[in-house]
Amino acid sequence: MTVTFIKRQKERARQQRNQDKDARREERKRLKAERPKGEVGGLDPDIAHIIPGPQPPLEE
Repeated sequence: MTVTFIKRQKERARQQRNQDKDARREERKRLKAERPKGEVGGLDPDIAHIIPGPQPPLEE
């Protein structure tokens, strides 16, 4: 094998890896767009009821 042939193989492998990465990025972007938002105006439902600022005293 010649050095040029080996370089060409490496370059093709690099291009293939980049194409695979791009495909995975596009797939993640598509899945993220399809994912439903939280129930309360796009907020996380686990923290939607939390109010910032001072809290009322606990009634004991």
